[in-house]
Amino acid sequence: MSEMTHDQNVGMGALFKNQVIRTILLSVLFLQIGIWVRNYSILLYVIEKTNGNAIAVSLISVAEFAPIFLFSFIGGTFADRWRPKRTMIWCDVLSAVSVFAVLLTLFFGSWKMIFFATLVSSILSQFSQPSGMKLFKQHVPMELVQMGMSMYQTVFALFMILGPILGTFVYQRFGILAAVAVMGIAFICSAAVLLMLPADKEPSAEKSKTTLMEEMKAGFRYVLNSRALSLLGGCFAAAGLAIGLTQPLGVFLITERLGLPKEELQWLMAAFGVGMILGGGITVAISRKVQPQVLLAIGMAASAIGFVGMGLSTVFWLTLTAQFFSGLFMPCIHIGINTMILQNTEESFIGRVNGILNPVFMGAMVITMSATGWLKTHLSIVYIYETAAVLLFIGIMVLVPLMKKNPKVSLEEGV
Repeated sequence: MSEMTHDQNVGMGALFKNQVIRTILLSVLFLQIGIWVRNYSILLYVIEKTNGNAIAVSLISVAEFAPIFLFSFIGGTFADRWRPKRTMIWCDVLSAVSVFAVLLTLFFGSWKMIFFATLVSSILSQFSQPSGMKLFKQHVPMELVQMGMSMYQTVFALFMILGPILGTFVYQRFGILAAVAVMGIAFICSAAVLLMLPADKEPSAEKSKTTLMEEMKAGFRYVLNSRALSLLGGCFAAAGLAIGLTQPLGVFLITERLGLPKEELQWLMAAFGVGMILGGGITVAISRKVQPQVLLAIGMAASAIGFVGMGLSTVFWLTLTAQFFSGLFMPCIHIGINTMILQNTEESFIGRVNGILNPVFMGAMVITMSATGWLKTHLSIVYIYETAAVLLFIGIMVLVPLMKKNPKVSLEEGV
């Protein structure tokens, strides 16, 4: 027992001594402040300006998610070409510039430009996020990658709870101009923190010059030729289909299955967020002992059980427990995915692999989200949630061939 405790302490000590992990976590903290203030203040502002116009409100989601389809692969390809530290700093600086430009237009009364702030920062994140993955690959020892990803995910989980509160408070207390200013300052602070990262490696002199199109094709070939990444793509698709089915139905669980006012949905969201925070801490503790593919399968199995519970439950506390249970294991999914990508991908392909797999998940999710309204008119919510659980178990079956695989060997298959 004492040896295990010592091993964990050494691991956590080494984790926080790593300059890249410390810097990226602090940068993410500022980015999350900016993003959540952006998301909620803009949402409330648009609702107020348009008297709750559904089309205007939906355009916020379009501005936030459309760039994932349009720019994820392009951003990933450029992230592989460019130096990661410089890319991340410029993305944060340009996000801040766009936000301050929007602030100027608000002074002159053109409120519709507010969508521009969401669109630009969402586009730039498609270049910045894979660059952060590259830095993990370059500077973080492989034995610390999964723990580092656990801490990274815990910050996101924390803001699932604090983010809506922070965004709503800033807007309601200080107004849209102050909220936009907070966004810009947060992005600038993130860029300043990133200056502490180690200098980017000099590009190899003998590296042959290729066109953007050739590099894109090479990225697709790389994923198709890697068994681990191809199976992960299949798992992504199954998970995206499952989550897309259930994403729009939370409010109907409350109103139809439980017979409660729609406002009670906030408690489901809170239970999920609290579960994610606790789950992030637990995953940090076990991540060094469990292979990422096993971690991913555990997370998907727990989500499937949670979906079954939420679909069948007609009792508020049971639905709340199922939601908390899903949130508790959600970090296993995110950390397992990111660690598998890092372990099974060469540094020079990190951006493109990320840019291929993310749209697979988002595309699958959007397909079933689009069909959920029609399905609900023809099927019971119970059947839809059980179907989502079955899709998650299919995703786990896709991962089975990787369960006994040595992650160090899989990288050699990738080309």
